Amino acid sequence: MTDRIRIAVLGASGYTGADLVRLALTHPTIEIAALAAGARAGQRMADIWPHFAPYPLPPVVRAEELDWSGIDAVFGCLPHGASAELLARIEGPRVIDLSADFRLRDAASYAEWYGLPHPAPQLLARAVYGLTEHARDAIANARIVACPGCYPTAVLLALVPLARAGLVDVGRVAIAALSGVSGAGRAAKEANLFCEVGESATPYGIGRHRHMPEIEQELSAASGRAAAVGFTPHLVPMSRGELVTITVETRATAPELRAVLEATYAGEAFVHVLPEGAVPSTRMVRGSNHAVLNVFPDRVAGRALVIAAIDNLVKGSSGQAIQNMNLMFGLPETAGLEAAALFP
Repeated sequence: MTDRIRIAVLGASGYTGADLVRLALTHPTIEIAALAAGARAGQRMADIWPHFAPYPLPPVVRAEELDWSGIDAVFGCLPHGASAELLARIEGPRVIDLSADFRLRDAASYAEWYGLPHPAPQLLARAVYGLTEHARDAIANARIVACPGCYPTAVLLALVPLARAGLVDVGRVAIAALSGVSGAGRAAKEANLFCEVGESATPYGIGRHRHMPEIEQELSAASGRAAAVGFTPHLVPMSRGELVTITVETRATAPELRAVLEATYAGEAFVHVLPEGAVPSTRMVRGSNHAVLNVFPDRVAGRALVIAAIDNLVKGSSGQAIQNMNLMFGLPETAGLEAAALFP
């Protein structure tokens, strides 16, 4: 396919929307045709994001003002609830949604965890869960792709192959997760001020975080057994990046688990199992669409540690979204995503 793909980005004033625009600017086939953001409508992207000053971008408008007839793909970078409500009214373009609205297959589960009835339950059965490396065929033919959350992306890349092979007890998984402050969004919040976050690490969503049912849903599907995870995220003083340390119960050895991950991801462009003993770190993936994984033995017999690192805004969000769009339009999966990690 050689024609330009005209995209619209909804929620262009947020971190995920801005990172999607950043990646799209160097994509060989994407044309950024429309940008929308409710509170910032009428502004230029350069006014909202000064790093876009050198680039000619469309003005930011309200989504209701867009003409969808010339749009090939819509990226929904809106909060949950608002995303499905708007996308349900769009006919024609293919949809890559970065919100939580189409990730859970069950409308009742969505209502339980997100505190509101699902805005478009009739679309749930048509949405494909877009963990790219594990759903390529379905993504390629989908009209709606639900991009996984950032934490679930890191966790599921590490655990789905092991769960599918029946090597870990998906009913007894403990996850300690760390994320940069961009994961909390751009809205002004006292808890996210520099003086509150700097030189501090803070757990949140303790015992009940909205990514839990998403992780359990996919681990259950991979293993054929009911999954139950303990999941505790922590906010750490960095802008972007995400690291998960997962304790699993298993009858396999760490080298055996690692061999399964190596076989699963051999030849993958973006998911890499590190050499034995090498510890994943967010600095290995910052600004890139790459994920790094490794497995370590635990001191306690019958347990192992699986560790993964991604950039929460790229592989955990906008990069994976473009990776999915590439599949949907028959493009090389790596198009627009070949930048190496930024370090230092």
